[in-house]
Amino acid sequence: MLVVVFIQEVLDRMKPLIDVIFRSEKRKNTLLLLKDNPGKMDFLLKELDSTRQALLPQIRILEDHFLVTGYNDVYELTTIGKLIADEVQPLLGTMDVLNEDIEYWGTHKLDFIPEHLRLNIRDLQGFRTIKPSLTEMFELNREYYDYAKKSGSLYKLTTYFHPDFPAFFEELTDNNVRINFIITEDLLDKLRSERYGDYAKSMGNELINLFVYPKKTDLLTYTFNDHCILMRLLKDNGESDVNHIICNNPSAVEWGRKMFEHFLQDSIPVTGM
Repeated sequence: MLVVVFIQEVLDRMKPLIDVIFRSEKRKNTLLLLKDNPGKMDFLLKELDSTRQALLPQIRILEDHFLVTGYNDVYELTTIGKLIADEVQPLLGTMDVLNEDIEYWGTHKLDFIPEHLRLNIRDLQGFRTIKPSLTEMFELNREYYDYAKKSGSLYKLTTYFHPDFPAFFEELTDNNVRINFIITEDLLDKLRSERYGDYAKSMGNELINLFVYPKKTDLLTYTFNDHCILMRLLKDNGESDVNHIICNNPSAVEWGRKMFEHFLQDSIPVTGM
């Protein structure tokens, strides 16, 4: 919800220019086409699939707002136009991600994501919302773990223990996949008291690095491997949710890596039984 609020605050502050840019696809796309280099009118007409009569009034509006300047049928961004264009592209990426499933983002807790990564949530472009059927709702995501078996390492932060974790971790380490696992203090206590055999086996595996995160965090689980990222978020009211998102593009994996590093900074290695 915080990302949605932040975007709304930005839009409110920029409303006059936002109206100029976003109320016309031609104006918005002209701005983006000129972002890196000046362009001739013929180039703009071809790229926008437009006529001169239709495009000229839109360019005039950009000129009136000091975003574009033109001479001899060649147009380029002004200094202000370049500043705006640099902000428009990331904003469009953020809006694309949120619009892909605004109901999911708007009804789940995002507070656990550090601010600098919330502002780069556009890196999750191409994500899918997974809604397991009744027969699958208690199973681990098979697609994610198939990717994990092809990876050199897996990183996971979780607040709960799934009964299939031990079998999957054993399968992964048999494939020489290194596992870096951050858990909460409550979960560590639970493992030591209720699942000591699984805990001891994990601690004895040199491919598993276990850490405990001492602070409260509002999520169910988040994990990534060399190929994709998966997140299960809590609902705004704190309820658990079997629905989750998965994304398998390189920018999402890098985004996930930065978030793991953020939590790892405050985590403590678990070395004893």
